[in-house]
Amino acid sequence: MSVTIFHNPACGTSRNTLALIRHAGIEPDVVEYLKTPPSREQIRQLLAEMGLSVRELLREKGTPYGELGLGDPKWTDEQLLDFIQQHPILMNRPVVRTPLGTRLCRPSEAVLEILPVGPVPPFTKEDGEVVRDTGTRRS
Repeated sequence: MSVTIFHNPACGTSRNTLALIRHAGIEPDVVEYLKTPPSREQIRQLLAEMGLSVRELLREKGTPYGELGLGDPKWTDEQLLDFIQQHPILMNRPVVRTPLGTRLCRPSEAVLEILPVGPVPPFTKEDGEVVRDTGTRRS
């Protein structure tokens, strides 16, 4: 069973998602995408799997989004992909790929819908919030 997380260890949501996957008994392939950015083709594939546009994958907070003027609708998808390649921090995280699908896991408990195991025992996030698995999975 292959599970991959595109992870930023500086991000609390990403850390919680990774911990939740491990709490479920799965050791995922961890891609620290700031150190090893996905290729344009990999990003396109992830977007297709998630059903998202390039713009929907962009992260504003803590990135050069504003100073680059990326809120302006003039930018094409290809240009936005160029920006993500130049500044991988613009890619929102965490993105998780499992046999049940690929998802931008915000909030972190969204990963439960695509984990190929379950139900997962209750999990406590870094902030103390307890996550309970309802057992709902994509089919």
